[in-house]
Amino acid sequence: MPCLLVRALSLSGGNRKILRIACIYSIVKSAKRTRHRVPITAENVTAPLGCIHAAFIFVMTMYTQLYNRLSFGWNTVKIDMSAARRDPLPIVPFGLAAFAATLFALGLALGTTIAVGMLFFIHIKIILRNKTSIESWIEEKAKDRIQYYQLDEVFVFPYDMGSRWKNFKQVFTWSGFPEGDGLEWPIRDGCHQYSLTIEQLKQKADKRVRSVRYKVIEDYSGACCPLNRGIKTFFTSPCTEEPRIQLHKGEFVLATRGLRYWLYGDKIVDDSFIEGVSRIRGWFPRNCVEKCPCDTETDPTPEGEKKNR
Repeated sequence: MPCLLVRALSLSGGNRKILRIACIYSIVKSAKRTRHRVPITAENVTAPLGCIHAAFIFVMTMYTQLYNRLSFGWNTVKIDMSAARRDPLPIVPFGLAAFAATLFALGLALGTTIAVGMLFFIHIKIILRNKTSIESWIEEKAKDRIQYYQLDEVFVFPYDMGSRWKNFKQVFTWSGFPEGDGLEWPIRDGCHQYSLTIEQLKQKADKRVRSVRYKVIEDYSGACCPLNRGIKTFFTSPCTEEPRIQLHKGEFVLATRGLRYWLYGDKIVDDSFIEGVSRIRGWFPRNCVEKCPCDTETDPTPEGEKKNR
């Protein structure tokens, strides 16, 4: 899958820059505005249909073969797998090994049908809404930001055309390729190509304002599952690909979100951190740090922090 390119509008110096924000390889999390969306969706339709057809053949094969091998007694029912009770014998031998292989293939067919079928429904949902799961999360945070600050503004998702049929026609066209040239896409009235990016920049600025300063009181090696930080910290390590950061006593970090026993934030290394030039960020145990006294009364709880895991 191609990378998801998100354009960021830089107002410094009056120059417009295109920044590569995220590269997502997963099919489900990848951008729906790609030339591969239609073939992938078609594959998600044909694969379950083929597996359903194969499962039907397997079931009928096992039924007919086992039916001809059943023998009924007074109190028992036996199955003779050596040969069928009919003449002529079947062209394809169906012994115990063939039965086990057919049963295994049936399980694979049903599993593929369920898995790929769910993926198909996810793709259709994304196409009809014209937004990915990441974009839905951005929209949800935009509404929370407006409600939290009681702002007199309304965020409108720019790529949702307002109708599921219009969103569907935008992806499935007679040419086989979605509308758009890969950089610019049809947008809703009242929006522009940078509406989503500007909202992301506002959320980043708000996240920085609401962050909490912590001071490191114990060293942390940066291990994924540290053994010397307690049993609960060891077993509640965040299941994510985001890195851990190494901490030394006396350093300062800005926490933006966290769990019950872990925090996520940026290490304050020097003045270049404030300018955004150098950033070291990741997860670290909560019991390695303590909130700075000057921030205890003024700063809120880190955004997205959970009391229970």
